[in-house]
Amino acid sequence: MIRFIKVCFLLCVLATGYKASGQVDPHFSQYYAYPSWLNPALTGAFDGSYRVAAIYRSQWGNIISPFSTPGVAADFNTGKGMNFGGSILNQKAGDGGYNYMTAYASAAFTGVRFGTDGHQHLLFGMQAGFINRRFDRNKLTFGDQWNPITGYNPGNQSRDLPIKPTATSFDAGAGAMYYDGRPNRSTNFYAGVSASHITRPKDLFSATGTDKLPIRWTMHAGMRIKASDNFSITPNALYLRQGNAQETMLGVYGQFKAASDLDLLVGANYRFDDAFSPYFGFNYKNFMLGVSYDINTSDLGKVVNGANSVEISFTIIGRKKVNMPEENFFCPRL
Repeated sequence: MIRFIKVCFLLCVLATGYKASGQVDPHFSQYYAYPSWLNPALTGAFDGSYRVAAIYRSQWGNIISPFSTPGVAADFNTGKGMNFGGSILNQKAGDGGYNYMTAYASAAFTGVRFGTDGHQHLLFGMQAGFINRRFDRNKLTFGDQWNPITGYNPGNQSRDLPIKPTATSFDAGAGAMYYDGRPNRSTNFYAGVSASHITRPKDLFSATGTDKLPIRWTMHAGMRIKASDNFSITPNALYLRQGNAQETMLGVYGQFKAASDLDLLVGANYRFDDAFSPYFGFNYKNFMLGVSYDINTSDLGKVVNGANSVEISFTIIGRKKVNMPEENFFCPRL
């Protein structure tokens, strides 16, 4: 009975947002490892010709089937002022029968440069695609399917079932980014802003079926501080707002060159009123692997028996045989 109450509470949190908030999009602790979710202006903003990034988030696995969110993205740096990419993300809500999937194509214009040697960059990006949200009716139960005498009867047709079990809508977003790519500097600053769901697609699962998904505003910034030739630290910040939900995250990462082709990364993020997330990763040649673990610090942790979240990210960058210009080695996403 206790487990059932906790599952019901957890589904209510997802439906309404914690503290009566209205966020509907998945979120990540390793947001920097999945740039297509963060800001479409980051399309192609890396040192190489192509990049494939994957991320997987699992949460609340010790009280129900885990809520899982895998995503994969690929983008291409043409070196001609326009970059292109695409991404797919899917969230499965454990045993709740709810699925949220997005698929986008993205493009970014990178031709605005200024400063003495043109090493400071302004990037502008767009993405367009679709959102698909669906329910598996066979995995949902409702109050009017319970009888006070005989108990639960799955054969009772609920009047609370959504009229349509699936809904697909066109969606689009846009973003802008600045980063300082000047080489041999002790500090390099970057900042960006993006807006998702600018087309305000209809939320066909709302009470009226005519409500619209709120725009998700994202602001992110950071600064790489070069402490020595082998070590740098990167304080960073993220702010999200969607409807009446908001999220603020602060963090810092250290990157240590352990060998000529191996970098170690250690750091942590703190998501206000929610969780502390330590992180460990490494760069080896063209590969990057990262692991983080959310330790819940809010009252929600008491309800879910301390159930936390784990994320794994993997990135591979294909580079040309000839090295890229030196300023491109600063990646503005970290």
